[in-house]
Amino acid sequence: MNPPRRDAGAPLPPVAPEVLAAAVESLTTRLRGRLDQAVESLANTPVDLAEDGTYGIRCGPDAWVTLAPGPSGTITSPDQARCTCLLSPRCLHRTAALAASPLAAAIPPREPGPSPDRAPSAGPDTDPSPEGAPSAGPAPDRDPSAGLDTDRDPSAGPGPDHDPSAGLDTDRDPSAGPALDRNPSAGLHTDPSPEEAPSAAAVPSAGPVPPAGRAPSAEGASPAGPVSSAGPALPTDAAPSATTALPGGPAVPTGRAARAVRAVSSAGPVSSAVPGRRPSAAQVRAAGGLWAAASAVLAVGAVAAGAVPQAELLRAAHTARLAGLHRAEGAALAVVRHLRATRDPQGAHRTHRADELVTALGELLLVTHRLKAADPDPELIGGVPHNHRPDGPLRLYGVSREPVVGPGGAGGVVTHLVDDTGRWYTLRDVGPGGPARARRAGTAHVAVRSFLSGHERLSRGGLVVTGAVVAPDGRLLAERGVRATFAAGRPWADAVPATAVPDRLGSGHVPPLTGCDVRIVAADGDEVLVHVLTGDVLGPTVRLAPAHRHPVLAHTANLRRLGACPGLEVRVLGRVDPGRVTTLRPVAVGPVPGAATTLRLPQEWQERADLGYDLLADAHFPAGAHCPLPPRVTAADARPVDSPLRRIRDLVELAVTGGRRAAAEPAGDGDRAGHVAALRRGGFATGADLFAALGAVAARRPRDAFGRPARDDQDQYAAQWLATAVYLTGTEAALARGLWHR
Repeated sequence: MNPPRRDAGAPLPPVAPEVLAAAVESLTTRLRGRLDQAVESLANTPVDLAEDGTYGIRCGPDAWVTLAPGPSGTITSPDQARCTCLLSPRCLHRTAALAASPLAAAIPPREPGPSPDRAPSAGPDTDPSPEGAPSAGPAPDRDPSAGLDTDRDPSAGPGPDHDPSAGLDTDRDPSAGPALDRNPSAGLHTDPSPEEAPSAAAVPSAGPVPPAGRAPSAEGASPAGPVSSAGPALPTDAAPSATTALPGGPAVPTGRAARAVRAVSSAGPVSSAVPGRRPSAAQVRAAGGLWAAASAVLAVGAVAAGAVPQAELLRAAHTARLAGLHRAEGAALAVVRHLRATRDPQGAHRTHRADELVTALGELLLVTHRLKAADPDPELIGGVPHNHRPDGPLRLYGVSREPVVGPGGAGGVVTHLVDDTGRWYTLRDVGPGGPARARRAGTAHVAVRSFLSGHERLSRGGLVVTGAVVAPDGRLLAERGVRATFAAGRPWADAVPATAVPDRLGSGHVPPLTGCDVRIVAADGDEVLVHVLTGDVLGPTVRLAPAHRHPVLAHTANLRRLGACPGLEVRVLGRVDPGRVTTLRPVAVGPVPGAATTLRLPQEWQERADLGYDLLADAHFPAGAHCPLPPRVTAADARPVDSPLRRIRDLVELAVTGGRRAAAEPAGDGDRAGHVAALRRGGFATGADLFAALGAVAARRPRDAFGRPARDDQDQYAAQWLATAVYLTGTEAALARGLWHR
């Protein structure tokens, strides 16, 4: 027998949430205080991989931890994690090894797909996986090395039956369950990143907001006082008539922003709950436990939410799962994953982690808040998401390639495709390697059973997939019976319209990229100022910013080259920055049909240039075009004016990352009045009231006559933060629609 192979960077196997929660709960108070330090010490500890699939970790002179995952490649039982020390199983070594492992996916495994002789249109298998199985691995006869989805979670471990579809995303983790959408142009809706997830990133479309608490009914109304923990009326509009009181019922948002808030994906999992039936007593209790755990995480902040607060949230999530609250469980797992990504020191090149955590935590608090108030909306219960088999073959057209740089040193590429109906799909390849691997993966090959092609070819061509299996987030999966054939693409102008429809989603919850025609104004450092073209009239001035600033990727170099040619008209495809509605982070560019001064790309590029991989040169610009070095932009009117809502977002993100004490600082400095005044001048009276109320609640610490804390108002603080976050996301969605989707 060969000796175990030692690998310092080998990922550990995924662990079921309930196993980790039970291990943390069994520790003494003294050992819990040392748990975070023990987990950090395992980051560079070599891992021995044995031939039988077990993992060995040396944690001390007399401590050897062995992890023996089951056939699915996941630790599903406490007996599969052992330690040789005398305190085992209630020891720090075993718990630290489990806490350092990634969480198992919430999506249950599918049964094996149809055999090759089975008709693809026969539909998906109806035999679900055993109830309560925490594993996300595929069936034993599935080939993990072949298929459309080559995404590998770098921390998921090389289990023998590891599901290759459980990869990373740029916005969120697809297996993390629903979360608020990260795309501000899509409003608040059920969305599992990202990265994307659930991203990038819900407010049910038909569910009323719980009553109680005081909130303004219109912009310019009386200041909003602190929101009661019993149920805040969540303001969602930046215009008059924000809410409407129904007779005998709660306040319901109305108006344009309310429609933005209620934008819900029509492709999400179908709930099995009966409409109009209130949650049971067990479900209300489970929702209350999740609310308490999430409120505790919000109070301490992401920087202090270590393994112990995360374990409390996982235990509450397991209780919600047993009670049948699938949406709440998925939201809780998404929060834990984003907490780990935020605290990951190796994720320096990944952006918007605070935004993703705000989205995930807001989704969890909103769902549990309404559930513990016995809201009868069936969408709050949710359903276990399953993979989908479309009827008939899929005819897909490549749109672009996008580099992926994820937490834990992950890197790769995702190829975006679209069908004839406008639904978006993704084909990805992510694994350990960071930005360097993301650069190499752009030209790497992907195996589709017996068909071999590259991401570059597929992004500029097309694909015909028979017997396709699509994940809830739009990923193309490799199942038995899947057949793929390369096909011709179509002009990029047809695949990417000048104005993308904001509510058009893929077969899952993947938000589409925003497309528009722009005219270059000038360069502004690494960014580019442009005018949005709306017919024959120049639109507002906006900013193009690099999607990734790492030097091995070409985003920054390409934007500098574009900024050096003022007057050039290009079609861009990218994502609206969730923190700055006037900023677009482009993924690809192409020529504007019929424009005289536009890009001249090679024929083999098929009218598109992927900014992360293709490098623009002089030959790609109009012949004889005069592109002098751009002057330094100093005029104030030449720059896009960011919305005053940025002040609210800064406070909301500060509260999530730094905790309640950090959120209380703006309430005590002299600049608070300036922030409130700026919001009122911009027409956001409700936002100004919520900004002031959140700071006041965060700073208030009631004490008795002896200086001791009089009562715990953690629920009231969480409710006030939730009201502010929902208002912020809904109003930003309305502003993004008005700016980018004319």
